[in-house]
Amino acid sequence: MRAVLQRVDGAQVEVDGEVIGAVEGEGLLALVGVTHEDGPEQVSTIARKICELRILEGERSVLDTGAQVLVVSQFTLYGDARKGRRPSWSAAAPGPVAEPLVEQVVEAIRDRGVEVSAGRFGAHMRVGLVGDGPVTLLLEA
Repeated sequence: MRAVLQRVDGAQVEVDGEVIGAVEGEGLLALVGVTHEDGPEQVSTIARKICELRILEGERSVLDTGAQVLVVSQFTLYGDARKGRRPSWSAAAPGPVAEPLVEQVVEAIRDRGVEVSAGRFGAHMRVGLVGDGPVTLLLEA
């Protein structure tokens, strides 16, 4: 499992022109990708890192500040563009495998008392954000 974690000063995700998830003010946007071997251990690790990494202002975490998190599924994190001009997506888990794991990441974050919203799996989404810092990290579990 991979996550690109961005510190934001506001972010939102839209589907068909409707905002379905947002972070108001300081928080994190987590783009989450799933591969074939992922399971509960990877879900737990990614959720823990999202909640506990001290990357917000003053070296604090979302648990320290009560900041919000927006999770957006992103199979393209497993795209392989080393050959040719068309990326291969074979390392990305198929929807029936990936969707429940992304939902479990959202629930694991929520279970830690963090306010979390999410995009819609498999939908064409428009993601907007105001990067803060900028601070962007790649997490691997």
